[in-house]
Amino acid sequence: MANLGYIGLGAMGGRVTKRLLDAGHTVTGYNRTKSKAQWLLNAGMQWADSPRAVAESADVIFTMVANTNALHEVLTGSDGILDGLGPGKIYIDMSTVSPNASRKLAERVASKGARMLDVPVSGSVITLEQGNLSLMVGGEEAIFEQVKPILLDIGPKVNYVGKNGQAVLMKIAINLNLQVQIQGFYEGLLLAVKGGIPLETALEVMLNSVIASPSLKYRTPFILQPPEEAWFNVDMMQKDMLLALEMSRELNVPVPMVAISNEFLTSARAMGLAKEDFAIVYKVLARMAGLDM
Repeated sequence: MANLGYIGLGAMGGRVTKRLLDAGHTVTGYNRTKSKAQWLLNAGMQWADSPRAVAESADVIFTMVANTNALHEVLTGSDGILDGLGPGKIYIDMSTVSPNASRKLAERVASKGARMLDVPVSGSVITLEQGNLSLMVGGEEAIFEQVKPILLDIGPKVNYVGKNGQAVLMKIAINLNLQVQIQGFYEGLLLAVKGGIPLETALEVMLNSVIASPSLKYRTPFILQPPEEAWFNVDMMQKDMLLALEMSRELNVPVPMVAISNEFLTSARAMGLAKEDFAIVYKVLARMAGLDM
């Protein structure tokens, strides 16, 4: 079993940590708000008072944070991970951030004699809890092979996609589809509802049809019963859409559906819904259609 560290114990990061604990690994964790990690401490996780302390105590260090700025803060800030890295250590970032920023951080990690992998995940809270999360890996293939058994304790599907930054690029390519798919789904749903079909009936029929992807099946029912804790809020979804638009300009790939559907996330934020799960975009479209939500 491995000696691991985990920084960023939110909805996803906390549950990844629990899977690592359940697999028998020793895990030392850190989160800005310690109280949110109490359930993990009760499950046997050890605590460190800073990202640096986590890095010093562990052989393999994971992070999962909100965005590129947050990643810079925990890695290069005061008492950051970088200060605790040294030869032989492996740093794995599971955040969805700028691929270019991830590559530059990998260079800084290498300057300490350590190695970095970007390992974002595809799935949700429920996918993770069911043990069906998929992972994609960017970095040195030999380092990937070294930690692959640990990654398989997180999820059963682990794909190596190339050098540093490539896995984050792959994740952005996947995530842009989440908003585009749900946007199209809602447009069809509202057409049916506005035409007189009850919402519950229309939703059930559409989720039983060929258009229903796994993500639509577990997320669109939030229209009827929102989760107590947003799995992936409007702000987070828009962060990924903006990363997609940034990469589209860099790589000269037209993404018109991304640009259009991103505007509905801006509308949701303007309506005060930024911290709601991004499934709330249904409310934006419903209001535009003249339906009272």
